[in-house]
Amino acid sequence: MNIIYSYLLEHIREFGTIEFFAKPAAAFICIVLIIFVAWFAHFVTRKIFLKIVQRIASRTKTEWDDILVRNKVFMGVAHLVPAFILYYTADFSYPNIHQELSELDPEVYKALSQDYYWGLTAILLKMARLYFTVIIVYVTNAILNAGLEIYNTTEYAHHRSMKGYVQLVKIFVFFMAGILAISILLEKDPTVLLAGLGAMAAVLLLVFRDTILGFVASIQLSANDMVKIGDWIEMPSHKADGTVIDITLNTVKVQNWDKTISTIPTYALVSESFYNWKGMEESGGRRIKRSVSIDTNTIKFCDTEMLGRFEKFDLIRDYVVEKERELKEYNKGKNLTDEDFISGRHQTNIGIFRKYLEVYLHQHPKIKQDLTFLVRQLAPVGRGLPIEIYVFSNDQAWANYEAIQADIFDHIFAVIPEFELRVFQEPTGSDFRKIGKHS
Repeated sequence: MNIIYSYLLEHIREFGTIEFFAKPAAAFICIVLIIFVAWFAHFVTRKIFLKIVQRIASRTKTEWDDILVRNKVFMGVAHLVPAFILYYTADFSYPNIHQELSELDPEVYKALSQDYYWGLTAILLKMARLYFTVIIVYVTNAILNAGLEIYNTTEYAHHRSMKGYVQLVKIFVFFMAGILAISILLEKDPTVLLAGLGAMAAVLLLVFRDTILGFVASIQLSANDMVKIGDWIEMPSHKADGTVIDITLNTVKVQNWDKTISTIPTYALVSESFYNWKGMEESGGRRIKRSVSIDTNTIKFCDTEMLGRFEKFDLIRDYVVEKERELKEYNKGKNLTDEDFISGRHQTNIGIFRKYLEVYLHQHPKIKQDLTFLVRQLAPVGRGLPIEIYVFSNDQAWANYEAIQADIFDHIFAVIPEFELRVFQEPTGSDFRKIGKHS
């Protein structure tokens, strides 16, 4: 380019009328020529180099090279060609001398100044170096994105999210690139700028407070396996109840069951409590914990007629017969009179009802039998005696789980009258109207 610049300068000066315009015109033409050559070199590189890389990637069986192409890593590398062209042609307007400007004789310096631009080389070199910085950031960002995507294809990604760490590295890269760009523009040593940032440490801590807290929290979440993408979590304080769809350095996104998105600060998952239903999902079952309240006025001892009717029920026939035999032997040993009924042991309709529920649920095909299985009485309250069902369904899908739970309680409500029991229900307007008619 020095030769081309000298050639243009010499021939433009042959036109005497525009001799004063020869120097800027030659420099302008050279700059345009350099830009065109750099663009053309980049165009050719993209058409040849990238095509070759894409063909190789499409023919290989591995997925990582396709991911590199998809994230435009090689497209960033292709920008190095025009960057080198710009860098090595930046001194076209600088004379071919081996001395410092301060060592030149004033007459020589004046004579050379008529043909060359002393400051243009420095400006072009700055632009080329800034271009290199942008390329480095672009390629590094593309490699990090590709690396994260490659990692997400492995089995480890389901247990450990690396997105937060990748974002932290990106922040560091952009920060260092900004420092380098400023040092290039100011022509200062980057280490001097970094040393000056020590005085701004307090300000930086305030600016990047959430980032620092999020980074520490993401390490704790990952190290303690507290939450990962795909987990069902519930955090009432942030109105989140759904599946984790993204974990970043600063936020965790949860898609709630109503399809809304809740955004939770990453550090909040460490500093506050939340429910993670991962254990339930890994167990293979989903808990059913619901009670039905029995009107205590309908609880009573079973008479002979009632026991005879219960013996006709296949699910509890053996229990009723065996239990009645056991109680009769016990009462016989106590030598109780027929009038002393309450001093003996007798079966109750509520006890047989509880046993019926146990047998019914043990035979239910949708109940997981190897997990906690309870049919129990809760403390009686003003609204009757609660009989709680505490079991696990073997289907975790929400819709299927609700259907299983509804079917079970449909059956329970329908079968309760067969035991001469009644579900407790608070009085309604129709109940009061009935009382008014009879009074």
